[in-house]
Amino acid sequence: MVLTPKIGITGAPKVGKTEALIRVIKRLENEFVFGGMITESIERKGERVGFKVVDWITKKEGIFAHVDLDTIYRVGKYRIDLKVLEKIGIPAIQNAIDDEGIDIIIIDEVGKMELESKKFREVVRKALDSDKPLLLTLHKKSRDSLLQDIRNMDNVRILEITPVTRNILPYKIDRILKEGLR
Repeated sequence: MVLTPKIGITGAPKVGKTEALIRVIKRLENEFVFGGMITESIERKGERVGFKVVDWITKKEGIFAHVDLDTIYRVGKYRIDLKVLEKIGIPAIQNAIDDEGIDIIIIDEVGKMELESKKFREVVRKALDSDKPLLLTLHKKSRDSLLQDIRNMDNVRILEITPVTRNILPYKIDRILKEGLR
């Protein structure tokens, strides 16, 4: 029995996890339909000041974290609007799980900010339990219980992106997905 590929991309902040994920999607989007959420950086004068959550299918987006948001939730320098994650990101992931027309689920990122949401944790577990392939990016150093569980799962392959592996990793993921989906 071939296990459905579930791949976690991890690495240091700003090393290119999201970029690698998008490169894999672009390489394979003529063969497979991707669904889920990605997180895009918001920069001001060359400095990262926040993140947008984007539904990959609908392209609906919202500011999820920003240094200037007015909210009680905070991780590091960012203030977090969990309502945006729960209005855009979580439904995007749930749709990717449920929609039979979507072949591969994407979740970018399972990190400290997103893990503030109990509903996000639940939908990530559903995606891990689904029979669909899954591509997700993971915070590298967090000791959060969900991240620890993901790292310890037999059916999840964790690949680290570094400045050295940044260019070859998308090809490796491409190969793993294609072999697992044959």
